[in-house]
Amino acid sequence: MIKVDNLSKRFGNQVALDNISFEIKEGEIFGFLGPSGAGKTTTINILTGQLSQDSGKAYILNKESNQLLPSDFLNIGIMSDTVGFYGKMTVYKNLQFFAKYHNVSLDKLDVLLKELELFEDKDKKAEKLSTGMKQRMLLIRSILHHPKILFLDEPTSGLDPALSNKVHDILLNLKNEGTTIFLTTHDMSEATKICDRISLLNSGHILEYGSPQEIIDKYSQQDKAIIRFKNGDSIMVSQVEAAKYLGGSDVASVHTLENTLEDIFIKISEDSKNV
Repeated sequence: MIKVDNLSKRFGNQVALDNISFEIKEGEIFGFLGPSGAGKTTTINILTGQLSQDSGKAYILNKESNQLLPSDFLNIGIMSDTVGFYGKMTVYKNLQFFAKYHNVSLDKLDVLLKELELFEDKDKKAEKLSTGMKQRMLLIRSILHHPKILFLDEPTSGLDPALSNKVHDILLNLKNEGTTIFLTTHDMSEATKICDRISLLNSGHILEYGSPQEIIDKYSQQDKAIIRFKNGDSIMVSQVEAAKYLGGSDVASVHTLENTLEDIFIKISEDSKNV
């Protein structure tokens, strides 16, 4: 559904993307992870035809992204605060306009408003929304027409954990119904939870590419475990040896050594600066 080949982009002397490549399959949640300024939004803008690359190719819906037609956007959802956001209109009027354009039932709109806890605020002007409320309105707008491809830029930014979980459930349901989701985030735990594959991006470079668990396994000490004793002491042993301690009366806990994506990203980002 999406393919990027050796994509590069500069803004003056600043390198935004440096020869990056990846593919995204149909019905996959793909996480594009990295800190602010890493090149995530630039990549979305190129893939959706809003920005031209300096070199390389970007394909979406079986055509080059710079060849997208207006009709193609009927199959694309983009969560953006610069598209389809009318501050002087109410939440409901913003979304009602979009629903009618796509011939979507207003009943479906009401369901999403209730699911994301915006129904009680539907008559509030969009310019009066908090950051989290605005995020939810823009998410509803991007998924209302059930697109084939969905681009989400930091979709849970500003949301509390309960609402973030609701968003995750919605995205997983869309994935199961065949929607391909391109998700940018700097939240490594979010990516571990819902993404099929990820790219770790920093300063325009892809540092790692694969499933979250593959990357975690690659950088974890899989054969080691920490034994913590009730007297406060601890030792590191092989996992084979750790089995001997299980059930011991003086053992408080046994933990395998598995890094988080956040740990890994920090490590490889630092390593890349020293190359």
